[in-house]
Amino acid sequence: MAQVRDYTKLAKDIIVAVGGEENIVNAARCATRLRLVLKETPADAHDKIASMTGVITVVENGGQFQVVIGTHVGDVFDVVAKELHLDEKQSDMPEQKQSVLNRVIATMSAVFAPFIYILAAAGILQGVLIIVTMFAPSFANTGTYSLLSLMSWTPFTFLPIFIAVTASKHFKCNTFIALVCCCALVNPDLSALAGRVADGEVINFLCFKLSETTYTSSVLPPLFLVWILSYLERFVQKKLPDALKALFTPFICLIVMVPLTVLLIGPLSTLLANGIANGYNAIYNFAPALAAAVIGGVWQVIVIFGVHWGITPVVLANFANQGFDTFQAYQTMAVMAQMAAAFGVFIKSRNKEFKGVALSAGVTGIFGITEPAIYGVTLRLKKPFICGCIAGAAGAVTASLFHAVYYTYAGLPGVLTVVNALYPVDSTAQVFPMAFIGELIGAAVAIIGAIVLVQIVGFEDPVPAVCETPADAEAVSGMETAAAKAPANVSAAAEAPVSAKTPVSVKAPMTGKVIPLSEVADEVFSCGALGEGAAVEPADNKVYAPVDAKVESIFDTKHAIGLTTDNGMELLIHVGIDTVKLNGAPFTVKTSVGSRVKAGDLLLEFDAEAIKAAGCPLTTPVIITNPDDFSSIAICAEGSVNHGDEMIVVK
Repeated sequence: MAQVRDYTKLAKDIIVAVGGEENIVNAARCATRLRLVLKETPADAHDKIASMTGVITVVENGGQFQVVIGTHVGDVFDVVAKELHLDEKQSDMPEQKQSVLNRVIATMSAVFAPFIYILAAAGILQGVLIIVTMFAPSFANTGTYSLLSLMSWTPFTFLPIFIAVTASKHFKCNTFIALVCCCALVNPDLSALAGRVADGEVINFLCFKLSETTYTSSVLPPLFLVWILSYLERFVQKKLPDALKALFTPFICLIVMVPLTVLLIGPLSTLLANGIANGYNAIYNFAPALAAAVIGGVWQVIVIFGVHWGITPVVLANFANQGFDTFQAYQTMAVMAQMAAAFGVFIKSRNKEFKGVALSAGVTGIFGITEPAIYGVTLRLKKPFICGCIAGAAGAVTASLFHAVYYTYAGLPGVLTVVNALYPVDSTAQVFPMAFIGELIGAAVAIIGAIVLVQIVGFEDPVPAVCETPADAEAVSGMETAAAKAPANVSAAAEAPVSAKTPVSVKAPMTGKVIPLSEVADEVFSCGALGEGAAVEPADNKVYAPVDAKVESIFDTKHAIGLTTDNGMELLIHVGIDTVKLNGAPFTVKTSVGSRVKAGDLLLEFDAEAIKAAGCPLTTPVIITNPDDFSSIAICAEGSVNHGDEMIVVK
């Protein structure tokens, strides 16, 4: 992924590529992804957006079109939200039909993603306090510690209020009504009432007994509250006269939703969250190593599909009920292993540009964000991703042997959150004395294991080239590799750039219509990333040598041939666009690598109908891939040409 600073342009380009504003039902974001819900997905949207500068990849899952951008996703989303007028229009947008599972996943992502960094920052502050009190126990008795501790727990204590804001936007209801209802849930007086009930006192609301359930740090009660509120609000708005809506809509919603939540929604949803958490804990207690292996090995696969937010209520329920959680302790191993795999690629790769990508992705992984490492490095190369999953599983199993747990919630588990396994001085949770040691040892296994595995297993190192398409990079680099291996007695002219007084005529390699490279329907060619030249829309199925040259490379899938002239000019003939995916089936090569060819010699034939049937354009770029070696490259043909007609003059 190349660096991009014009995020306004990127956002607008994405909107256009997915079919425009009218095709977008909803838009949201998480830590690294722009998540779009589309009425229908244009056939070329995936590939077109994935090739945009600034986009890591595109994932279609859970009824969402997810554009993985990385840490600058907020810059893009802000523009998308403005362009789509989300605040004004979302309430009028029709709901897209999705499965229940997809809707749950989409809801969790939309609700938690906007404030996950707030929870992460608070978690880091808690970790810092734990470390400080380890070395200075008396610090826990100071006012400074008390204030900082209060600050670190604030986002968790008032979590229902955060949920009110994001959930109201997702469910398209009045944010302020949602806020006042959720504020009532965390009102200290309600907690005091619950405490009196817990002590045995009977307290009624009308004829219904109140429960001892409290709602600070809760997830599902406020979430269900806002969901049901969205229906109630719309119902009330339809029934009330216009003159009464502004006053009586919030009044009716408040007096209905808060008691309904306290009496019914809260206790039931709390039972649901606790039931799911207890189910996971039962599996863990039965086979800790197995649970750890699954989490450490599979978690990053779950991240790929963007469904990882669904576990958040389970983790938070564990912290609320037990004061600790094992899931995040093992999730951390998966994150660190994938981070380390990216660093392993950085160490082993010989591609200078790709080393920079791998290093950047690895550094981002330190902060618990692995999408750049996954999509930009490890999954792209396949083997490093698998190495990371194996090492993550090994690290998690190792940590489980020491009963590693987290005592503090980690918004973004990773290297910086390992300290969450330290026991806080003010905690009343069960003590696992080897938790932190186990987490450290597990982390070492995950990190070292991933790096070592990548060095042993290896990967196909991306070819260093200016183009962004691996197939085209391979085709170009073949000429460079072959040239490096040329015998020493090759004419010195082969090493020298063409003299300005010695123009070279490049003939049309096929009969057809000449078009500028800028009109080629592939950005890699049209932007000049591969070099300079022109393209031909072929009228027949034969490709001829455009100059006297040596055949330096023939790509495995036979769709591209590289030539080098005696005076150093490097030519690439690329038959069709995206024809690499056809695996050579429509092509018949008539020459071989190392052969000397004369201008007009037949190089290959192709089945034009088969290529068109596969959905690939026949447009054939003819490119000088080392244009900097020449003073000028002029296109001297336009319109129809026959093979052998002069097409390009190089000086």
